Amino acid sequence: MDETEFWEIIDSTRAAADGDPEDHADLLVERLVQLDPESVLDFARHFEARYNRAYRWDLWGAAAVLLGGAGDGSFDYFRCWLIGQGREVFEGAVHDPDALAGLLDDFDEEVDGDGEELGFAADEAYEQLTGSVAPDLGIPAQAPEPEGTALDLEDDAALADRYPQLWERFGE
Repeated sequence: MDETEFWEIIDSTRAAADGDPEDHADLLVERLVQLDPESVLDFARHFEARYNRAYRWDLWGAAAVLLGGAGDGSFDYFRCWLIGQGREVFEGAVHDPDALAGLLDDFDEEVDGDGEELGFAADEAYEQLTGSVAPDLGIPAQAPEPEGTALDLEDDAALADRYPQLWERFGE
């Protein structure tokens, strides 16, 4: 599976789910079980590589603005959700997290920002196909600390200053 096919699967299942992250995860599993096990593992590698790539302080700060705060778990789920938003949103956010203000149509923190189930979709599909747990993907593990300069995620003034567009649109 190449990168284009990965993003096509993300986009088509998100569109069918009408933006609901839980429905998106269910549809993603349904789509992945139509593939062979090795293709599911390829999908998982693409997903995990992007998940690790998004382990950045500047994205964590953007998540804190959007979610009204973001601990370890909520940032993990936010990264899954961000991948689920598709290539344009994901790449735009990695390049400039404040650009999420223009990349997102809207954001409802009750529904959006939590893609926990998306992170497990490939594992679930692989298990359904093979009856066994997915093997190690053979890609480097996530860095022990996020990339970039640490931010005080509880300092609203600092977040407003660092993410002016996001803060204006979605901040407290």
